[in-house]
Amino acid sequence: MIKFAYTILYVQDVTKAVEFYENAFGFKRKFISPDNDYGELLVGETTLSFASTILAKSNLKEGFTESNLAAKPFGIEIGFTTENVEETVSIAIKAGATIVENPKTKPWGQIVAYLRDLDGFLIEICTPMD
Repeated sequence: MIKFAYTILYVQDVTKAVEFYENAFGFKRKFISPDNDYGELLVGETTLSFASTILAKSNLKEGFTESNLAAKPFGIEIGFTTENVEETVSIAIKAGATIVENPKTKPWGQIVAYLRDLDGFLIEICTPMD
């Protein structure tokens, strides 16, 4: 059986990224490697992980496109559900997130907002779907 285990975001500073997600969303740190090139957060059934761009470059010899706030976000997002989108967005902005789209109610009743983290990754904050 295959199981979705984790997502790894390639970031400039692993500790800084982990601290942002702890402060912005209340996730708990699983660990950060002693050389600060890899870290994990406990975020539910899966793990949100971070690898330094230096480590990523050593693994991917052909390179990759780095995420940053100066460029448009990638066509992918990580999504977090909450009962209070507005409050979660406010806390995340105070922790350093950048607002992309303010909370809006979709035709199906879900409230959705979009942020970017310190490295420019797109984050959807939304109410759960019943």
